[in-house]
Amino acid sequence: MLNLAQVKKNNNAGELELRLLARQKSETCWELIDPENVPFTPTNPSLQESGAINPAIAQSEIATNEGLLVLVELSEEQEVLNIQPARDWVLTLVDQYLSTGVTPNFLKEEADRTEQWRQDLTLQSQNLTRQRLEMEARRERIETLEEELKQKEKELEEKAKKLDS
Repeated sequence: MLNLAQVKKNNNAGELELRLLARQKSETCWELIDPENVPFTPTNPSLQESGAINPAIAQSEIATNEGLLVLVELSEEQEVLNIQPARDWVLTLVDQYLSTGVTPNFLKEEADRTEQWRQDLTLQSQNLTRQRLEMEARRERIETLEEELKQKEKELEEKAKKLDS
């Protein structure tokens, strides 16, 4: 599971920890979590052999950069499977969302505007349906009146024939 974490030094044990701050729920959705600390040993041989420690982060860089934000993939047992600096990820977020003015307020306004638009369309659809039903009723009434008119016309013609004979 991918997490955003901050490198911290445990002053009591003198060891590095990763303070988990946020967790990825899906590719485009993250959630803030109650911060929790996970032990981290950058010299863990399995991390080095598997290439899980990104070469961009030297062991000494992690150890000397307390406060560094990292993206860390953890196993179910909270073991570090992969770690890399979050710098590029953060810059991508800034570029994609903040440089274009996409803010939580902007998103809320867009959601509100979309909801208003949806309600307006629903109202228009209901009005059109009502108008269509009214027109259908008028058409049926006109057809009925036409039939009655034809019937009366026929009756008048028959009466006129009787009078002529």
